[in-house]
Amino acid sequence: MPTAAKLFAAIGFAAVAFFASEVYKTLLPEGTQVGMMTPVNTFVGLLGGWTVMGRYAGRGYYVAAGTGIRTVAVILFYALVIWAGTEMVSRSTKMYYDGPTEALTAMMGLVAEYFMLMISDPQVPIVLLGGGVLAAFLSEWATEHWS
Repeated sequence: MPTAAKLFAAIGFAAVAFFASEVYKTLLPEGTQVGMMTPVNTFVGLLGGWTVMGRYAGRGYYVAAGTGIRTVAVILFYALVIWAGTEMVSRSTKMYYDGPTEALTAMMGLVAEYFMLMISDPQVPIVLLGGGVLAAFLSEWATEHWS
């Protein structure tokens, strides 16, 4: 059921994903094709805010802060899996892997590689954690005012 808290959480976490994607792009090697990274991650943030944070809004600001971090973790997980999966499929079409097991194993290695690149500079984690808590507070505020 749509609520103001879910709407504000969706918008807030979409914004967090947008800004984190833009900061992450600066960490990528020069010449890397980013294509649809920002729009896809923003959509993942929108869905994560709606489904994860929106469901737990209304339990107080202390709980909201923890749930905001949880929501960021869920969004980050799905974004990393999407982009590692995309790279794995791209490599698979070039016959880079000997079989599906090797491809899936390499995909998990790509998830780890992308994550390590993300935490190599404190900017992205700061945007994710700080923005996640602020977006959670926004959702909590919407619950207090419109429920």
